[in-house]
Amino acid sequence: MATLKWVEISGQEPGGDATVMASRFLLRSRWWVPGFLRAALAVRRQVRRSPGALGVSLIAEPAKATFWTLSAWSDRASLEDFVRHSPHAPVMGKYRPKMRDARFRFWTVPATGLPVEWADAKARLTADPGGAAESGADTGEPVT
Repeated sequence: MATLKWVEISGQEPGGDATVMASRFLLRSRWWVPGFLRAALAVRRQVRRSPGALGVSLIAEPAKATFWTLSAWSDRASLEDFVRHSPHAPVMGKYRPKMRDARFRFWTVPATGLPVEWADAKARLTADPGGAAESGADTGEPVT
Protein backbone atom coordinates (compact mmCIF):
# COMPACT_ATOMS: atom_id res chain seq x y z
CA MET A 1 0.00 0.00 0.00
CA ALA A 2 1.31 3.43 -0.92
CA THR A 3 -0.10 6.58 0.62
CA LEU A 4 0.46 10.04 -0.73
CA LYS A 5 -0.18 12.05 2.40
CA TRP A 6 -2.49 15.02 2.61
CA VAL A 7 -1.13 18.00 0.72
CA GLU A 8 -2.57 21.34 1.65
CA ILE A 9 -3.09 23.48 -1.43
CA SER A 10 -1.23 26.75 -0.93
CA GLY A 11 -2.75 30.06 -1.81
CA GLN A 12 -6.26 29.10 -0.71
CA GLU A 13 -8.02 30.91 2.08
CA PRO A 14 -10.14 28.27 3.83
CA GLY A 15 -12.92 30.04 5.64
CA GLY A 16 -16.19 28.66 6.86
CA ASP A 17 -16.95 25.15 5.65
CA ALA A 18 -15.15 22.82 3.26
CA THR A 19 -16.74 20.27 0.95
CA VAL A 20 -14.99 16.92 1.31
CA MET A 21 -15.05 14.21 -1.34
CA ALA A 22 -13.82 10.68 -0.76
CA SER A 23 -13.77 7.95 -3.37
CA ARG A 24 -12.90 4.28 -3.63
CA PHE A 25 -12.22 2.61 -6.96
CA LEU A 26 -12.02 -1.16 -7.38
CA LEU A 27 -10.62 -2.14 -10.76
CA ARG A 28 -11.83 -5.33 -12.44
CA SER A 29 -8.26 -6.54 -12.91
CA ARG A 30 -4.76 -5.79 -11.66
CA TRP A 31 -3.89 -5.51 -15.35
CA TRP A 32 -5.27 -1.94 -15.25
CA VAL A 33 -3.36 -0.87 -12.12
CA PRO A 34 -0.25 0.70 -13.74
CA GLY A 35 -2.27 2.86 -16.13
CA PHE A 36 -4.80 3.83 -13.49
CA LEU A 37 -2.01 4.79 -11.08
CA ARG A 38 -0.43 7.06 -13.72
CA ALA A 39 -3.85 8.58 -14.39
CA ALA A 40 -4.54 9.03 -10.66
CA LEU A 41 -1.26 10.90 -10.25
CA ALA A 42 -2.16 13.17 -13.18
CA VAL A 43 -5.57 13.88 -11.63
CA ARG A 44 -3.87 14.58 -8.29
CA ARG A 45 -1.67 17.17 -10.03
CA GLN A 46 -4.85 18.64 -11.53
CA VAL A 47 -6.39 18.97 -8.05
CA ARG A 48 -3.28 20.78 -6.81
CA ARG A 49 -3.73 23.51 -9.43
CA SER A 50 -7.54 23.69 -9.42
CA PRO A 51 -9.30 26.79 -8.11
CA GLY A 52 -11.09 26.06 -4.85
CA ALA A 53 -9.03 22.98 -3.95
CA LEU A 54 -7.97 22.95 -0.30
CA GLY A 55 -6.14 19.61 -0.05
CA VAL A 56 -5.72 16.13 -1.50
CA SER A 57 -4.50 12.64 -0.56
CA LEU A 58 -4.33 9.27 -2.34
CA ILE A 59 -3.97 5.66 -1.22
CA ALA A 60 -3.03 3.01 -3.78
CA GLU A 61 -3.37 -0.70 -3.03
CA PRO A 62 -2.03 -2.24 -6.25
CA ALA A 63 -2.24 -5.85 -5.07
CA LYS A 64 -5.96 -5.33 -4.42
CA ALA A 65 -6.51 -3.18 -7.54
CA THR A 66 -7.98 -0.56 -5.18
CA PHE A 67 -7.50 3.20 -5.05
CA TRP A 68 -8.82 5.69 -2.49
CA THR A 69 -8.93 9.47 -2.92
CA LEU A 70 -9.66 12.23 -0.47
CA SER A 71 -9.94 15.91 -1.31
CA ALA A 72 -11.40 19.08 0.15
CA TRP A 73 -12.83 22.06 -1.69
CA SER A 74 -13.91 25.57 -0.82
CA ASP A 75 -17.36 24.76 -2.27
CA ARG A 76 -19.24 22.16 -4.30
CA ALA A 77 -19.10 24.31 -7.47
CA SER A 78 -15.28 24.20 -7.45
CA LEU A 79 -15.35 20.41 -7.15
CA GLU A 80 -17.88 20.08 -9.97
CA ASP A 81 -15.77 22.35 -12.20
CA PHE A 82 -12.69 20.19 -11.53
CA VAL A 83 -14.59 17.01 -12.45
CA ARG A 84 -15.54 18.40 -15.87
CA HIS A 85 -11.98 19.20 -16.94
CA SER A 86 -8.96 17.30 -18.19
CA PRO A 87 -7.39 15.07 -17.17
CA HIS A 88 -10.18 14.04 -14.77
CA ALA A 89 -13.02 13.85 -17.31
CA PRO A 90 -11.22 11.71 -19.94
CA VAL A 91 -9.61 9.51 -17.28
CA MET A 92 -12.99 8.65 -15.78
CA GLY A 93 -14.42 8.02 -19.23
CA LYS A 94 -11.58 5.64 -20.04
CA TYR A 95 -11.60 3.73 -16.74
CA ARG A 96 -15.32 3.60 -15.92
CA PRO A 97 -15.80 0.32 -17.88
CA LYS A 98 -12.77 -1.15 -16.10
CA MET A 99 -14.28 -0.60 -12.63
CA ARG A 100 -15.76 -3.38 -10.56
CA ASP A 101 -17.08 -0.75 -8.15
CA ALA A 102 -16.76 2.98 -7.60
CA ARG A 103 -18.02 4.76 -4.52
CA PHE A 104 -18.17 8.45 -3.69
CA ARG A 105 -19.09 10.30 -0.52
CA PHE A 106 -19.47 14.02 0.07
CA TRP A 107 -19.81 15.87 3.34
CA THR A 108 -19.10 19.23 4.87
CA VAL A 109 -16.64 20.03 7.64
CA PRO A 110 -15.36 23.27 9.12
CA ALA A 111 -12.31 24.26 7.04
CA THR A 112 -10.34 24.44 10.27
CA GLY A 113 -10.98 20.68 10.66
CA LEU A 114 -8.84 19.76 7.65
CA PRO A 115 -7.32 17.41 6.91
CA VAL A 116 -10.03 14.79 7.39
CA GLU A 117 -8.80 11.50 8.85
CA TRP A 118 -8.57 8.57 6.45
CA ALA A 119 -10.33 6.35 8.99
CA ASP A 120 -13.42 8.59 8.79
CA ALA A 121 -13.34 8.69 4.98
CA LYS A 122 -12.93 4.91 4.66
CA ALA A 123 -15.75 4.28 7.13
CA ARG A 124 -18.06 6.48 5.06
CA LEU A 125 -17.03 4.75 1.84
CA THR A 126 -17.43 1.22 3.12
CA ALA A 127 -20.81 1.85 4.75
CA ASP A 128 -23.65 0.56 2.59
CA PRO A 129 -26.44 3.14 2.68
CA GLY A 130 -29.59 1.59 1.31
CA GLY A 131 -27.70 -1.37 -0.19
CA ALA A 132 -26.56 0.52 -3.29
CA ALA A 133 -23.88 -1.29 -5.30
CA GLU A 134 -22.48 1.89 -6.80
CA SER A 135 -22.87 4.71 -4.39
CA GLY A 136 -23.11 8.40 -5.01
CA ALA A 137 -22.93 11.17 -2.49
CA ASP A 138 -24.37 10.79 0.95
CA THR A 139 -27.28 12.52 -0.76
CA GLY A 140 -27.34 9.81 -3.46
CA GLU A 141 -25.83 11.90 -6.27
CA PRO A 142 -23.19 10.16 -8.40
CA VAL A 143 -20.14 12.02 -9.61
CA THR A 144 -19.46 11.71 -13.32
